[in-house]
Amino acid sequence: MRYRRRLRSRIVISFGLFGMALTALFALAVIALRGTLEDQLINDSLQNGVNQFLDFKRQHPEEGAQFPFSPITALIVSERKFANVPFAWQKYGTGVYDIVETDEGGRERPYKLAVRKESDLWAFYRYDVAKEELGERQLIGALVVAVTAFSLLAFVLGYWSARRVMRPVADLAERLRAFKNGGPDDELASHYANDEVGELAAALDDYRRRLTEMVERDREFNADVSHELRTPLAVIATTVELLLAAPNISDKMNDRLKRIERASQQSAELTEALLLLSRRQREAPSDGETTDVVKVVEQVIEVNRTHLANKPVEVILEVEEPLEVVAPSSVVAVALTNLVGNAYKYTPSGEVRVRVGDGKVVVEDSGPGIKAEDAERLFQRGQRGEGATGKGAGLGLAIVRRLCELYDWKVSLRPRPQGGAAATLDFRLRR
Repeated sequence: MRYRRRLRSRIVISFGLFGMALTALFALAVIALRGTLEDQLINDSLQNGVNQFLDFKRQHPEEGAQFPFSPITALIVSERKFANVPFAWQKYGTGVYDIVETDEGGRERPYKLAVRKESDLWAFYRYDVAKEELGERQLIGALVVAVTAFSLLAFVLGYWSARRVMRPVADLAERLRAFKNGGPDDELASHYANDEVGELAAALDDYRRRLTEMVERDREFNADVSHELRTPLAVIATTVELLLAAPNISDKMNDRLKRIERASQQSAELTEALLLLSRRQREAPSDGETTDVVKVVEQVIEVNRTHLANKPVEVILEVEEPLEVVAPSSVVAVALTNLVGNAYKYTPSGEVRVRVGDGKVVVEDSGPGIKAEDAERLFQRGQRGEGATGKGAGLGLAIVRRLCELYDWKVSLRPRPQGGAAATLDFRLRR
């Protein structure tokens, strides 16, 4: 089925079917016309012959008078000899009839019989049509051969035409693949004539130029964001560090400064993760940073406790085995912050349990939970859970999914049988 969808195969099949249909219609038209003309000619000949034969016998009533004819057998009887007419012919009235008889050898002999009955004379005119039927069969056979030959020729011509028609399109596709594989960066339209394929190549050139400009602007924006955001965040982090080191700071002020420090750290991590996503780049496994996932989980649990406020929620961390991944700690922190933060926000009471082990982190909560059919939808941009409150934009899980795609991780959501939801971040490579 896939081959039939290709434009080349459509041209070949359409051309072949058109040729086959055209020759078949021509053959049917020839057969029908031949049969009609032949019937009309034979019937007229027979009728004229029987009339002439009857007139001849009236003019020459003697027994020895012979009416000249060749493939025609004639019989005429007077009123006194009507009983001498062959029994099979007696039932026919005036007219022309198609009759098939079997001879002594068991072969069928078709013929036409022209009959003229008057009160005093009956005339019969028999015309052997075996040769005509043989000719008709030969004609049908020749037409079948012609239809087959012309159909094959149509398919061959269609295939040849399709190759010629599709050659520029295939060449255009090959040049586009060369761009993807780092081929020469020249204009496509210069290689084609000013036809439909040339117009398509020119449109692709224009689209490529606009896409290149957009990517360049995006690259410049990323560089600007990297510089403009990291600098003030570094200033904030340094200032907070100096303030925390100052003597005689009250406990209340110390807590506020630590919250600022955590927020600054989160902003720096999120900025780095978003820049990685915008560039669609990742560290090479041999050169990348190795992150202690347990340590990051502990930090994320503490940093996001502000989402709990005064809710009666117990946070439990279970470390089944150490876990390290080859990825920046900022990326791991952003992914886990969204999962743990959501568990905190959507759990009014009960517990949030975080398990680390077997190459993954599982975050379970006792909140209202989710519907199984909504689990995948929540990873789309702008989608939020039914119990969502506040001014969130529904981007957190979408960012986590994109980070997982970048690093070949897997993230999933599912409802818990006992209530609540469970989010799993699997760091094992999917490849």
